[in-house]
This record gives sequence, C-alpha cells and structure tokens, in this order.
Amino acid sequence: MSNRRIAKNTLLLYFRMLLTLGVSLYTSRVILNTLGVEDFGIYNVVGSIVMMFSFFNSAMSSATQRFMSYELGKNDAKQLKKVFSMSVNIHGVIAATILILAETIGLWFLNVKLNIPIERMDAANWVYQFSILSFFFTVVGVPYNAMIIAHERMKVYAYVSIVEVILKLIVVFVLVWFGYDKLKMYASLIFIVSVFVWFLYKSYCKSNFPESTYQFFWDKPLFKIMMNYASWSLFGNVAAVAMGQGVNILLNIFFGPVVNSARGIAYQVNSAVGGFVNNFQMAMNPQIIKSYAANDWQYMHLLIFQGSKYSFFLLFFISMPILMEAEAVVKWWLKIVPENTVIFCRLVLINALIDCISGPLMTAAQATGKIKKYQAVIGGLLLLVLPISYVLLKEGFSPHATFYVGISVSMLALFLRLLILKPMLNLSVMKFTRIVLIRILLVTVSSIICPLVIKYKINDEVMQYIDVYFPLMNKYSGNKELLRFLIVSVVSTISVAFSIYCLGLRKEEQSFMKNKFRHVFIRV
Repeated sequence: MSNRRIAKNTLLLYFRMLLTLGVSLYTSRVILNTLGVEDFGIYNVVGSIVMMFSFFNSAMSSATQRFMSYELGKNDAKQLKKVFSMSVNIHGVIAATILILAETIGLWFLNVKLNIPIERMDAANWVYQFSILSFFFTVVGVPYNAMIIAHERMKVYAYVSIVEVILKLIVVFVLVWFGYDKLKMYASLIFIVSVFVWFLYKSYCKSNFPESTYQFFWDKPLFKIMMNYASWSLFGNVAAVAMGQGVNILLNIFFGPVVNSARGIAYQVNSAVGGFVNNFQMAMNPQIIKSYAANDWQYMHLLIFQGSKYSFFLLFFISMPILMEAEAVVKWWLKIVPENTVIFCRLVLINALIDCISGPLMTAAQATGKIKKYQAVIGGLLLLVLPISYVLLKEGFSPHATFYVGISVSMLALFLRLLILKPMLNLSVMKFTRIVLIRILLVTVSSIICPLVIKYKINDEVMQYIDVYFPLMNKYSGNKELLRFLIVSVVSTISVAFSIYCLGLRKEEQSFMKNKFRHVFIRV
C-alpha cells in the first residue's frame, strides 16, 4: 500500500512538473530577453541577498515537516495539532526576524557592497523590497505546506502549480505589453502571485485538515524539542545558503551581474530538470519518516537504497541529452546567451546528480531527530565552499572554479553521510555501496561512451551517408547542429535506458519492469 501511494503521488507530481516545465522554460526565455542580461542578473543577485536569510526558515521548515510526519506515523492527532500551532508561532517570529535583518544588514549590503550600475540602484531597491515581502509570505506559509506533505496530498501541489504557472505566464505577457520599468514591474507582479499561492495552500489546509486550525498556546517542552532540532538544522542550512546564495554574491562582487545571469540560467535549467527527482523524493520522504516512527527498519532501509538509486537514474536519464548538447539547447532556448552559461549548466547538473543520491540519506537523518553530529560534520563541510571559493577567485581563477569546489564538497559529503548514518540507523555502508554506488558507476560509464563517440564523429561523410540511405532526414542534413542534436539525444536516451535496465536494476527489479511494460502493452 505504501509503495502504491509513493507511486501515485510521484505520478501526480510528475504531471505537475511536465505541465510547468514547458511554461517555465518559455517564461525564462522571455524574461531574459525582456529584462536584458544586466537586469536579469540584478534580479538574480538581489534575490540572493534575501535568500541569504532563508537559513532561519529552512531550518524550521525541515523541523516542522519532520515532526508532523512523525506524529502522523504514530497516529497522534492531538500532538499533531500542537505541533502545527507551535510551528505557526515559531514561523511568525522567524518572519519578523528576517524582516528586521533584511531591512538593516541586507539593505546596507545591497547599496554598499554589490556591483550594480548606479543608474539601476533604484530598480534594485524596488526588487529588494518586493523580494522581502514575497519571502515573508513563504515563511508564514511553511506550516501549511508541511501539513500537506505530511498527509501526502501531492495532488494539491499539482493543482496549485497549474494556477501558479498560469499566473506567471500572464505576468510575462503583461511584462511584454507594458512599457513601465520592466524590472520593477516583474518584481511587484511576482509578489502578488506568491501571496495568492500562499492563500490557496492555507485555505486548502483549513478546509481539509482539522488539526491545521490555529489556536494560540505555548508548550515550552515542545518548543524546546523543536528548537533543539531546528538549531542544529539551522547550522546545516546556513552552510547550504552560503554554498548557494553566498557564492552567487561572490560572483557578483568579482565579475558583475552578467555572470549572475549565466548562473541564474544554469540554475533554472537545474530546477526544471531536477524537479522530476525532487517530486519523486517529496513523495518518498514522508514514508521514510513514518517507517522510522513505526520502527519498520527493513522498509526504511529499502526506501533509502531505492530512493538514492532511482533518484540518480531518473535525473541522469533526463540530464544526459542536455549534458551532451548543452550548447545547442541553450542556443535554441535563449535568444541572448550570457557568457559562461553552457559550462555553468553542465557543472550544475553534475553537482545535482551527486546531491540527489544523498536526498534519502538526509531525510533518514532528519527522521531520527538526532542530527547534532550529522549537521555539525556535513554543515561544517558545506560551509567551506564559500571561503575556498573566495580564495580561488581572489587568486584570479575563473568563475567556473566555484562550481568545481561545490562538486568536490558534494562528493565528500555523500561518503561522510554514510559513515554518520551507519550507527544511527544500523545502515550497511557496504550494502549501500554495492546496491547503489557501484550500479550508478556502471550505468554512468557504460552509457556515456556511445553518445560521446557519435557526438564527435558526425562529420561531412556521415551527412552524405544520411542523404543517400535516409532520404527522410534530408531536410535536417543541411543543419549539422540540429541533426547532431537529434541523433545524440536519441542515442543518449537509448543508451542510458539500456544501461539502467541491464546494469542498474537487480533481477527482481528487471522482472517487475518487464511485467509492468507487458501489462501496459496488453492494455494498449
């Protein structure tokens, strides 16, 4: 039943993702072309200042989701209601704290330290204020989002996402039609969308979950338990923010807003592609926490192994054509391509492939509630990305260096997570290595060879061969880049799928896949 629920929720989230993906890619292109490279970079880096304060919210967000899922796993509705009301109180305090910090330290940093053209400082401040307001509603909405995830009502995300993506599409059209300062207009309209989305989530929770009706009370023991968990989670989130938004600000200081544009585009590609894996893990995470609460260790270990392995395979399957043909993808997607965009896209996807393996491990650590050692070690390691990147940039290295630092740290963090979780969850590192890591390595190496060979062997002789023996493809043969993209993409997809089936799956998993395909074929 639990596996069926995970599969159902994953499919619902995929439906959401497929629908939003096309619109998001289109709107990103129009926004870049409408705002221009410089204003797009300003929007990206100004948003990073606000996100620098997100570690408060991120820490409490993971704590809220963990405690709600845990209480549902124990079937304690009364305690769940207490957890919800306390989380509303705590997030209210966090929102107020972020507002104060953003309007003092953040405002000073924006106007004194960032590398922004003087004529665009007024627009940058406008964007900053609306970014703060948008983030405020994101913070106070966390308890409602956590309640939906804990109840595994993933269809809500699908429906609300449809509304959100339609509204953002309307924002893009308004941006094109009207001649007012487009950067200011974009920031204000996105704020309105974020408020409306917050209202939808809150309304749904109040209508469907009785325990989400807020009642003010203060439970000191519960507050201490939640804040003790969040305090160590806070350290890990400070490191994650420094690794992401901190590096973005460093790049602005050393290279200016054009590099921020390239980085912003790369992370939009990563968000679009990585969303498929995030949806899969979002559907699986509550089950990991609930199985821990129910002391079902065997099922929990199974979820961790399968979640890590399938997350990588899913992301690799989608990413491979982009990694191979990033130049063509970016060129056709965007009219304006900022310098460094292609290499940034590739490096971000490689980092995401490594990080997605760790997703179920992070959720398992959160399920235990004993995260002091975990966050101290992993958070401390991630925190090193910012100073190392600063030193390298100060020494004259290219902006690519920051991505290489992130990739190296992510690889080391994966192995440290395994060592830390081994005694906490009685998790076999050797078994994880055998079932997950070795199979991932085999799939990666075997599937990449054929597409690489074809990519660099498509020359004029091949074009002539295609003209003679494949006349239907004559219309593409005049465009070598397009033809190569089509061939390499198809070969990449087939190569990855074949390698996953033959080398990535165990015999029982192969049998399951064959039966499912046979069932679908019979029904069709």
